[in-house]
Amino acid sequence: MPIRLPFLQSPEKKRSAPASFPILAGDSVVEVTVRRNARARRYTLRLDRRGDGAVVTIPRRGSLAEAKAFVARHAAWIAERLAARPDMPDVPAAVPIRGVVHRVLSTGSPRGRIRLVTLDDGPAIEVPGEAPHVRRRLADHLKKEARADLAAAVARHAGTIGVRPAAIHLKDTTSRWGSASARGVLAFSWRLVMAPPFVLDYVAAHEVAHLREMNHSDRFWAICERLCPATDAAKAWLKANGAGLHRLP
Repeated sequence: MPIRLPFLQSPEKKRSAPASFPILAGDSVVEVTVRRNARARRYTLRLDRRGDGAVVTIPRRGSLAEAKAFVARHAAWIAERLAARPDMPDVPAAVPIRGVVHRVLSTGSPRGRIRLVTLDDGPAIEVPGEAPHVRRRLADHLKKEARADLAAAVARHAGTIGVRPAAIHLKDTTSRWGSASARGVLAFSWRLVMAPPFVLDYVAAHEVAHLREMNHSDRFWAICERLCPATDAAKAWLKANGAGLHRLP
């Protein structure tokens, strides 16, 4: 559910093209992420970084309808590649939370709540439920934590420069960590909660700064760096480590 704020509500505008669409590949429904590339000369298709979906690239003069037809013609290829991927364990060995790696422990109990604990060998996170449900419950917990962290960071930065976002959405995209629309709606990857706090803070500051400057001009970067002095360090961290967050949990 999005976090909605009671201001800057605008009339509904024409919806933009979808960022993804489902397709039947073999016996599974696979989500296909849409990418547009003005330099691409043809449609291309690949598996996504997490290994459970696909990505189609649309060239400059291409269309979503043609992209869907292209993917449909290669549905068997998608199914074969996904089937060849190694199965992921029900319980991941570890997951970073706010930059700190925690071992994941399945309690096996149907009752209880997720807890962060400190053991002799380091931090851990206890997840209730049987093993097949641990990954989903862990992801749900991380999304909840991400929502709280991002809402707090956005509120702090927005107050500093006197702007008010219309709403905050959480997504799971691989192409960007955050976005800001002309209507004042901010969107973020929930996976930022796995990164060190200064990284999440930077992405929140970046998108809040867009509420003042919808560009990447010198004025924009001046605002961003004012809000987050660790801007350069955060950008470097995401460049070096961001891809790994998409393979977890």
